[in-house]
Formats: sequence, C-alpha cells, structure tokens
Amino acid sequence: MDLPAAARVPFDIEAHAARMAKDGYTVLPGLLDADGLAAVRTALAPHLGGHRGRNAFEGFATERIYTLVARGQVFEDLTEHPHILALLDRFLLPGYLLTASQAIAIQPGEAAQSVHYDDGFYRLARPRPAASLSVIIAIDPFTAENGATDLLPGSHLWTEAEVEAFHRDPKGARRLIPAVMPAGSAIVFQGHMLHRGGANRSDAPRLALTNQYCQPWGRTQENYFLSVPRDRVKAMTPRLQALLGYDIWPPFMGHVTASHPLKTLEDGWIAPVLRSPEAG
Repeated sequence: MDLPAAARVPFDIEAHAARMAKDGYTVLPGLLDADGLAAVRTALAPHLGGHRGRNAFEGFATERIYTLVARGQVFEDLTEHPHILALLDRFLLPGYLLTASQAIAIQPGEAAQSVHYDDGFYRLARPRPAASLSVIIAIDPFTAENGATDLLPGSHLWTEAEVEAFHRDPKGARRLIPAVMPAGSAIVFQGHMLHRGGANRSDAPRLALTNQYCQPWGRTQENYFLSVPRDRVKAMTPRLQALLGYDIWPPFMGHVTASHPLKTLEDGWIAPVLRSPEAG
C-alpha cells in the first residue's frame, strides 16, 4: 500500500493503545495527505447527491454512502491501513471482521445525533471489553460548528447503570467534547464509548469516512457476501478478503458446506447443494 508521507513517520502503537485503554479513543494525525484526500473526493463524486437518512439517527439532512470498501481502491487501502490494523490487533481477537463501511456527509442544518455506542446491538452486559472498534476519518476539517463527532472520554468503562444515569441527566450532553481535527486525521475509538455525530451549524457539509470492525464471532452490520460482487472480492488482497468474512474463525466458524469460504472465489465453483450426486 502506498502511504502518504505523514503516515510513514514512526507510529507509537504503545502510546495510542494506552490512550484508547484510558480514554476510549485516540487520534491518528495525517492518515491522509492532500493527494489522498483528493483521491477520496474523486472516488466519492459519482456517489454523492443521493441517499439521505430515513430517520433522526441516520440524519434527515445527512447523506450516507454504504458499502464504501467496494467503491474504490483508496477505500480498500484505508480499510487495511497498517496503523489502524495495529490498533485493532490490540483490542479485538484475531480474525476480526469489517462490520460497516460508509461515507457520511452531514449537511448544514443537521441536528446532533442521539448519544449512543456503536456495539450496543450486541446486547452484552457492561462493563466489558469492546465488541467492535470504530474509525472516523475527516475528509473535511472537523470543527465544533460543522458537526465534528462529539465524544465522552472514559465512558467505555461505564456500567449499565452509569450509561442509564447519563441518559436521564438533562445536562449530560454538556460533558461531550467535539473531536476537532484537521482533514486527513482519524479518530479510532472503542465501540462501547458513548459519542454522537455533532450538529452542523456551519454553511457547508462535513464529509467523513467511517469503518467499524467487530469481533470474529459478531454478526456484521453490512452483509458483504451479498453487497460486494464476487469478481470484486477476487481482486482484493487476502487481508481484505478475510475482513469481509472470507476466512474461518477456528475451528470452523464461517465454513461453506464444510469448505473454506475462499473456495467460493475459484473459477467454476458451484454451491454443493446444486451439484449433481454424480459430480461428487
């Protein structure tokens, strides 16, 4: 993978991992340089101007592009960026999966999202380790006015009772801090840390990319087996194929009729249920 110059400087994994353990998040500066940002905008251009949110959580004035990983080489490269994978390796089990991949453009006038945590749908009792990790990459600069993600540091350590108390507190939102950062930087945070998309009070959209990765035993939010064409998966790197689920979590989770899922990418592969008994 070709990395921008800013991403080739020494990467202090220990400092980032310690910050994530303590605060629930860390910021990776310069993940994309000017050329990388331009490549993202070029790849997104044909897809922008379409889907708006269907509810307040998606955002009625927020545009989302799903299955981003399959919409350009730059998105494939970012999905398996070595600095991001290094952090995932610290907090998730081997064999973790890509569970969501989106571009999000918060338009002027959009209200703040409700405060939530990304892996809440796994319905695991707190306190606990993360079931997923989230990455948000700023394509536009994140400011307090244009919808920067609001974070609640340390909330990944909270119990269920503490989360409920926060939601009951009418002044709870005052404890959130906006993740102000320049374009090209990224936030990586634990999936059970409370946060929200901020309100866009500016006169311009705020564009970002977001990937989420889950434990290998978790059901993914996006069904990549159906949404990413087989020929496109075949052209991806083995690491990216594994992130989309074309791998086994030992001893046999994810098999395809007792075979490794990579066999489904071979030319001429036929699902065993469709093979004639004579074919074996």
